[in-house]
Amino acid sequence: MTFWTVSAYLSYSASPSSFHSMKFMGPLILFKLFSAFLALATSTKSEGLSLSSENPEDVLTSPNGVFSAGFYSVGDNAYCFAIWFASRPSTSQDRTVVWMANRDQPVNGRKSKLSLLRTGNLILTDAGKFTVWETNTISMSSLELVLNDAGNLVLRTLEGESLWESFHFPTDTLLPLQLLTRKTQLVSSRSQTNYSSGSYKLLFDIDNILCLFYDGAKFSSSYWPPPWFSRAQTGRFAFNSSRTAFLDSLGYFSSSDKFTFSSADYGQLLHRRLTLDYDGNLRLYSLDEEGEKWVVSWQVFQVPCTIHGVCGANSICSYVLGVGRNCSCLPGYKMINHTDWSHGCEPELDLSFGENDGFLQLSHLDFYGYDYNNNPDNYTLDRCKKLCLESAECKAITYTFETTRGFSKCYAKIQLMNGFRSPDFEGSFYLRVPENNHPSNANLVKEIGLNCSSEGPLLLERVYLNNQVNGTVKFMLWFVCALGGLEIVGIFLVWCHFIRTPKSSSADKQGYLLAITGFRKFTYLELKKATKGFTEEIGRGAGGIVYKGVLADNRVAAIKQLYEANQGEDVFLAEVSIIGKLNHMNLIEMWGYCAEGKHRLLVSEYMEHGSLADNLSSNSLDWKRMFEIALGTAKGLSYLHDECLEWVLHCDVKPENIFLDSNYQPKVADFGLSKLQSRGENDKSSFSRMRGTRGYMAPEWVFNLPITSKVDVYSYGIVVLEMVTGKDAAKGVQVIDSGGEPQHKRLVSWVREKKNRVASTKSWLEEIIDPRLKGKYDIGQMKTLIGVALQCVEEEKDARPSMRQVVEMLLAQENDHQ
Repeated sequence: MTFWTVSAYLSYSASPSSFHSMKFMGPLILFKLFSAFLALATSTKSEGLSLSSENPEDVLTSPNGVFSAGFYSVGDNAYCFAIWFASRPSTSQDRTVVWMANRDQPVNGRKSKLSLLRTGNLILTDAGKFTVWETNTISMSSLELVLNDAGNLVLRTLEGESLWESFHFPTDTLLPLQLLTRKTQLVSSRSQTNYSSGSYKLLFDIDNILCLFYDGAKFSSSYWPPPWFSRAQTGRFAFNSSRTAFLDSLGYFSSSDKFTFSSADYGQLLHRRLTLDYDGNLRLYSLDEEGEKWVVSWQVFQVPCTIHGVCGANSICSYVLGVGRNCSCLPGYKMINHTDWSHGCEPELDLSFGENDGFLQLSHLDFYGYDYNNNPDNYTLDRCKKLCLESAECKAITYTFETTRGFSKCYAKIQLMNGFRSPDFEGSFYLRVPENNHPSNANLVKEIGLNCSSEGPLLLERVYLNNQVNGTVKFMLWFVCALGGLEIVGIFLVWCHFIRTPKSSSADKQGYLLAITGFRKFTYLELKKATKGFTEEIGRGAGGIVYKGVLADNRVAAIKQLYEANQGEDVFLAEVSIIGKLNHMNLIEMWGYCAEGKHRLLVSEYMEHGSLADNLSSNSLDWKRMFEIALGTAKGLSYLHDECLEWVLHCDVKPENIFLDSNYQPKVADFGLSKLQSRGENDKSSFSRMRGTRGYMAPEWVFNLPITSKVDVYSYGIVVLEMVTGKDAAKGVQVIDSGGEPQHKRLVSWVREKKNRVASTKSWLEEIIDPRLKGKYDIGQMKTLIGVALQCVEEEKDARPSMRQVVEMLLAQENDHQ
């Protein structure tokens, strides 16, 4: 196959150093220089330089340095050609992607290329053989591929005529200057870590109205604007034919149906993106002035439970302001997929309905849509129930009575979709229950027990289709076979099997191991050399001993040698690959591992300022840093519990497992050791033995109660109390009793006694706050932090907040302080 060469243009675009060395030139000079190189390459008709998945430097960068385009890892040995924000500091696994060419058909990490053919067609080939994506363009003119300053990837002639643009084929994001039209739509990703097409869409419907649409596997519906409102009530204008929507760089959005909005930071020149997120909410993001994080400056839903399909069928969505949403199954139902609520719930028992069935009343609960009856007004409750019992398809009823208007409404449901609980809903939901199977209200909300085990990494499936063999190739193969003869072929095959195969298999296996983990496999000798024979110990715990080491590339690393090494390499590799994928700014970054014989080691980044325990004992932290450490630690734990694809419990949160980088930003360590140590347990919803450190362990461990994410919440609360009091939770607090005898108390008991004994809020705070702070702290932040900590260490796990709630409470205080 002959390629139309784009090597000169790509070489400068792909190398940031080459581009910046020429940035003193004006755009026109650069354009002419690129065109000259391109014309030269075309005239030679030599094979061109394509963008390769094997070369990380094969990246196009926009002239302003804001956007980059190249191969982006979306899974184990799975890549998509994508455009992302290059100006935001991030790792290769934490880029803000705004467009993907092949989001639903990732390519192999080996021999996959983006190439421009001589015919003018831009194609993406998987493993050098199968075309998975193409622009379907044809041109006999000289062409160039350009990533412009707006983030638009353009295939155009040297005269500037555009043949194809990525702006015309958006995925889940709309950038400033990019039009949404009748021919385009935004489609959400499937999850935070799965970039393939999800179930939510932003598009213009047949009435020319910009709407959000849920397109699930079993049902579909429009959920914004609210379907129970008329067009006039929503302020939309259906009598138009343009069907266009546009976001400008200042934060103003306008649609042809008269829908407009302005961002909260309207008027500032910031990088922006309008993204349809995986949860079905449309959000406008702005990159803050420091370029450190994306901030939501506008969103459609403040209460996300009204988004269709958010919790799946037969489930309930509950929302708490400032905390977020929570999904639970209806009584008598169980969760189908414990990693994805969109699958909903299924009956635990046989639901064979009859005329003698009963109903279970659930207040302030409603299910939108799928009504059985068309005339719901002025029914009594008994008549409404009878209406449902007359149909084998009816599963429940919603019944309301409006006292101000003096009539009732009855809705019989044949499907239980889009359930949400709200105190504003004055009606009741009556769930149809088969005779002799009447569950109690106590079973309504079931917290799904998170566990520290896993079934292994989620691998993306890639299916190849065999191309038809070319007739010429067939002839050549037969010719070679005939010429060589059967004897020569036989000798060749035997030689390949006994001599060549072992070496190749070994290399392939090593390559496979590297591909599925996503980070490096070290040899034991490498790590022994890096640590100078494991001599410089920097910490130890229940999981193992941590040593400081210098790798061959001069990176300083923390190398943890695990105590337990009973797992096979394949099992250990499956678990450690999951840990390696958990990327968050407040989690220690994993660099690699070692699994040789009985040796099991983890290699991670080294933290310059050591552990939180070291800094607390040396009194090296001021109040500002303390509060930021408490907030950052909460964010890291919240990510583990609620945001990452795999649910992970830490099981040993303590100051020794919280480390501080060069800027004193906290990073939680050892967050995956419970995964590596819980394999082989029969009951994956519980633990066969206690885990954690004395003084930080939740009561559930002692009383053998179900272990959930609330054990980490409890430990976090203890850590915060340690920070503000200066006391050691493991040792307790020494006090003098009424008889003058020394007595040890638990840190939590001591703090609560001080709070209950002293009437004045200020005085009891002063009695527990570490005197080494010398009064240099913000009283509002201190009250909030201690209040949050005391909520976290409640004896009953249900009384404790989630880590997401903790983050919200601390962020609210931080915003008030600013």
